[in-house]
Amino acid sequence: MTRCNYIDDYIHALRTGIRPACKQMLAACDYIEKTLDQPNVFIDIEKIQKAKELIERYFQMPLFDWELFILALVHCYYKDDDTVVFAEFLIMMGRGNGKNGLISGLTWYLTTQYHGIKEYNVDIIANSEEQAKTSFEDIYQMLEDTWAKSKKFFYKSKEVIKNLKTRSYIKYNTSNARTKDGKRSACLIFDEIHEYENSDTIKVFRSGFGKRKHSRTFYITTNGYVRDGVLDEKLRIAEDVLNGTIIHSRICPLLYRLDQKEQAEDKRLWVMANPSLPYLKTLQLEIEQNWIAKDYDAAVKADLYTKRFNLPMSNSVLAVTEYENIKATNQPLPDLSRWSCVCGIDYAELSDWAAVVLHFRSGAQRYDICHTWICAQSKTLHRVRAPWREWAQEGLVTVVQDVSISPDFLAEYIAQMGTKYAIKMIALDNFRYTLVKESLAKIGFDFTERKNVKLVRPSDIMKVEPVIQECFHRRLFTWGDNPPLRWAVNNTKRVPSGVKNKSGVNTGNYVYAKIEEKSRKTDPFMALVAAMTAEDVLRSASAADVPDIATFTF
Repeated sequence: MTRCNYIDDYIHALRTGIRPACKQMLAACDYIEKTLDQPNVFIDIEKIQKAKELIERYFQMPLFDWELFILALVHCYYKDDDTVVFAEFLIMMGRGNGKNGLISGLTWYLTTQYHGIKEYNVDIIANSEEQAKTSFEDIYQMLEDTWAKSKKFFYKSKEVIKNLKTRSYIKYNTSNARTKDGKRSACLIFDEIHEYENSDTIKVFRSGFGKRKHSRTFYITTNGYVRDGVLDEKLRIAEDVLNGTIIHSRICPLLYRLDQKEQAEDKRLWVMANPSLPYLKTLQLEIEQNWIAKDYDAAVKADLYTKRFNLPMSNSVLAVTEYENIKATNQPLPDLSRWSCVCGIDYAELSDWAAVVLHFRSGAQRYDICHTWICAQSKTLHRVRAPWREWAQEGLVTVVQDVSISPDFLAEYIAQMGTKYAIKMIALDNFRYTLVKESLAKIGFDFTERKNVKLVRPSDIMKVEPVIQECFHRRLFTWGDNPPLRWAVNNTKRVPSGVKNKSGVNTGNYVYAKIEEKSRKTDPFMALVAAMTAEDVLRSASAADVPDIATFTF
């Protein structure tokens, strides 16, 4: 036991089911307790009590059990070097639970003399100014309401709040990373990180971070619709911290969510994602209304599961599939050497992005190897917020320093892969073939003579779309760890084909389109789609589950 009631009592409530908890919160209990039971850990009960008293008095709000739990964890230190036990907090919970309210009170308290560190500067960061100002304006309004007393200790304006005694400031910032160098923050608060598609802003703010005693970073968020962005990266780290893969970490992951969708049927379990439910009747009523409306409005349903229960769910009208199905593709690829495959190519313009997918099949299982090329001089590259530079470092994409991507690059890659795998056919869009025709012919692929090139038409995609959906639903895709391919799926939507039968009724067929034209590329996924239109040349899914092994020798 940690000998701090706010910690011990809350852990007891989670473990005994007094407060239903997800698997990750139960794992967090074990992790926190093990960490705090070290002999050199000191929990400053006096500061915890003072922080509670001040926040409740000035902000006129009683702190809930989960808020007191976090407040106590903030005040845990190592005796030998006087550093904080938890330097980073990842707090994910359902929308409307008051995480910004807690951060407002905590932010203000950390700048006071009761926290006891001079120039303990706090920067609040979010993607939009409105979101970044949420906690700042809470603090500003509290000072306005208590100004007769607070003016002795604080200066306030619409841009900055300063503690006159500690010389600590509170500022809000948007995610325009270019203007944020040179910060001297002691505390960073990144709000709603589910909106961050890459970590550029975080890197800039953290570049000058950690020079103040007891520096801390808070990531607060619900879940959201941006996949393979900052939140998913943080969740992967959190998982490895909680399962023991990462040791000696100073991260405290507090992830409030349902474990599975079926639990949403029991409203008593909603508290797993919404820890304020026992205290907020209005929140309970609001979620209940969302629950009723979900059966009539797909957008409400998507928001309910994604942002209230923290179970990512895409808008079913637009999405290719649910994110959990895309995430399930991240499994190690087997050794595919000498297997037969088909190859898909996709690009809209060679002055933008291009992708090649090698598609393998063994029974019902599909395996895909994807590589992407990016034109460094693309006119829309500045709008792409995905971490493509990191992908290039990992060898998943090639950045071409030219005005366009030479078709020879694609052909050379395919020829190289052909020394390891038996490529039976190449498939690509009918209207894109002309640009790459000569390069493919050089490596033995052409449409007329060898007939090992398939020109894909919209009707081919309509036919294969149900197969792709089935593969996602049954989790038959294995892609290894390939973020560009997963990102491309999330950038794609299913749209009705518009094709009607003889009676003038839509056929119910679908094709794929971009969700957003300029910044969200789909080329890697559409290369896979092209490849799947040609997979009939591989063994059928009804055949024995034996890979189609190439017969050639090296």
